[in-house]
Amino acid sequence: MAIGFDQMKALALQNVSKSFGGIDAINKVNLTVTEGESRALIGPNGAGKSTLFNLATGEISLDRGRILLFGRDLTHAPVQTRIASQLGRTYQVSNLFTQLTVEENLFLASWKTRSKRTSPFATLFRSWQRFENQRRHIAQIASRVGLEDQFHVPVEELSHGEHRQLEIGITLAHDPRILLLDEPMAGLSAGERGFMTELIMSLKKDITVVIIEHDIDVAFSIADQVSVLHHGAIIAEGSPEQIEANEKVQEIYTLNRQA
Repeated sequence: MAIGFDQMKALALQNVSKSFGGIDAINKVNLTVTEGESRALIGPNGAGKSTLFNLATGEISLDRGRILLFGRDLTHAPVQTRIASQLGRTYQVSNLFTQLTVEENLFLASWKTRSKRTSPFATLFRSWQRFENQRRHIAQIASRVGLEDQFHVPVEELSHGEHRQLEIGITLAHDPRILLLDEPMAGLSAGERGFMTELIMSLKKDITVVIIEHDIDVAFSIADQVSVLHHGAIIAEGSPEQIEANEKVQEIYTLNRQA
């Protein structure tokens, strides 16, 4: 069966707009991310990048436009529906159960997705430690994000970089086909940034990745395509090489450094 054009789009934002108090935060944005692509979303502080992610995930409602995920119109769908449609997202600020272990955090994240596949009465009186298939699954995730040696360690004992790794692991527990990463390098040391870059590059093999990143070198090393957001509008798109050579983008970043 031939694959339709819309089915090749992992994420499509069509003429999306959002204002707060009469001020346009997002203004008629059209953004299409093809399945299997890695896309960097860059721009100065206050450009609207995280707001655009919030619109895509349904955490805030848009004023105008459409949002399609793998060809399905989810413009007015709640967050839970978008997660169930295999959209994953990380945040700038960590939101972890710090008193629990890495294993327990991953199990809870996986449970929200996988428990829907079985009757609640079949699991009501079972200890979570008896779910062997699920525990193997989360052990594999921990290994994938480099936390196999911290599997039984309370999250409060992890470093900031390991918190970031766990956040990605929690998102992977939802089995996403597309992953939105909101400044995953924020606050990381040089060594941690190198590890995180390698981790994201490994995800690209089977997950569509969209990343907001202020470190242009990191963004360009990860992305196949780059979109530049300024004052809530897309002002340039292209390969990393094309964006690097774009005079308008150079001017914006020069002015931003001088401000």
